[in-house]
Amino acid sequence: MEQQLQQWFTECCSVTLCSLQLDKEKLDRWKYSRHVRPRHSEGNLNPVGWGCQNSRTEPLECRDLLVQNALFTGDLEMVQKYFTKDAAINLIIETKGDELRWTSRKFGLWSLTYEQELTTPLHITASRGYADCLRFLLLRGASVNFAPGGKTALHEACAAASTDCASLLLSFGADPEAVSEDGYKPLHLCKSPGSIECVRQLLQHGASVNSRTEEEDDTALHVAARHGLTDHVQLLLRHGAELEAKNEEGQTPLNAACAQPHQPRDVERYYRVCQLLVESGASINAADRDRQHPLHLACKNANAQVVELLLARGANVNIMNYSGNTALHNILQAAAYKPEHQPELVVRALLNYGAIRIWPGSLLKVLRYCHSCPRVLEALMNSYEHVRVSEDWVEAVPAEVVQKYPRFYQSLFSLEQSPRSLQHLARCTLRTFLEGRLLRVLSQLHLPSALHQFLLLGFEDVLY
Repeated sequence: MEQQLQQWFTECCSVTLCSLQLDKEKLDRWKYSRHVRPRHSEGNLNPVGWGCQNSRTEPLECRDLLVQNALFTGDLEMVQKYFTKDAAINLIIETKGDELRWTSRKFGLWSLTYEQELTTPLHITASRGYADCLRFLLLRGASVNFAPGGKTALHEACAAASTDCASLLLSFGADPEAVSEDGYKPLHLCKSPGSIECVRQLLQHGASVNSRTEEEDDTALHVAARHGLTDHVQLLLRHGAELEAKNEEGQTPLNAACAQPHQPRDVERYYRVCQLLVESGASINAADRDRQHPLHLACKNANAQVVELLLARGANVNIMNYSGNTALHNILQAAAYKPEHQPELVVRALLNYGAIRIWPGSLLKVLRYCHSCPRVLEALMNSYEHVRVSEDWVEAVPAEVVQKYPRFYQSLFSLEQSPRSLQHLARCTLRTFLEGRLLRVLSQLHLPSALHQFLLLGFEDVLY
């Protein structure tokens, strides 16, 4: 049985090799019959079926599963066996892409199928980090800038953070400024922490640090900032990246970093990016097309560290966007959706930096939106001397939320019948007197820590 399997495998390999060689002979005859074909610049993306510079053959579609399996698994021994000197090298392979699209079928039916993409042996090995296979194909004469699917192999290597493959392609003459069908250069596809060396290699080989994507008008600094890539930002700034470049939406890289939604585990990463941009001179009050400032955007994402950074650098706490929202409006609208980000820290910071408070008549509406975040409500309520509480407030909070935070809500509802404590009223009086200079003055008074925290609306999970 084992001998039969071995014989079958040998025959399959022979058939595959014969097929590749016949393909080359067929293409050579076709090329000879046409005599001369127009040559295209190596830097351009060649449409499917066009000639490839520095290649002895025209591209041909490959449907052989053995060849495809060898490429997708990075089996160097089999790749060497199939791609001999006489075999076609610039094959086109149709693969299933990541995106779904609707396609029509017979009888007027439509089905949702994965979009088919065109690739080559060079693209497959580059995107999977198979540097040995990639080198072999390049030495066999594979066209380094061939892009039948709209992207070069260098685009694939950078998107996959395959540093060795990107370096190899560049050493064989890959164009670091090649533009994909979607309008991206390789530098714009370096979106992961592991792609930092790809960025370094591209810049060393002449990639323009301030080149733009065709649709979004993003620079590489926009991309790095949006993905929270501190090392990328630092490297790009050292190479002269423009801090105030604006994209299609009017965003600077700092706006892009502040606008990007992120998980709580990534808060520190985005803070470091924003800190680096601000310390390099980025404008903290740069507005996008909707008049959203970095502070507005950071509040939407409830990143308290970035909010504190911007406020400490002088961001205008009360400036409005086109919708008439201030930063405080933005965080109150987002609080219920981002409780794990601790939105109460953002609310407290804004109030301590002099944010104009919500009109008291709107506090019931805020309660309906933010009842699951009692500390947000605590910070707000403690910024007023008196709050008019009614039975409507009791009805606005679901019973299960009251049961989860009984101490806070009992103290809140009790304000309907009892006044605030003298201690709280003294705090409000002092905060009103120091409005606009509260933090500066308190830092010079050397107050006991507990009193200092009390004046800055420290959380106690109860209202007095």
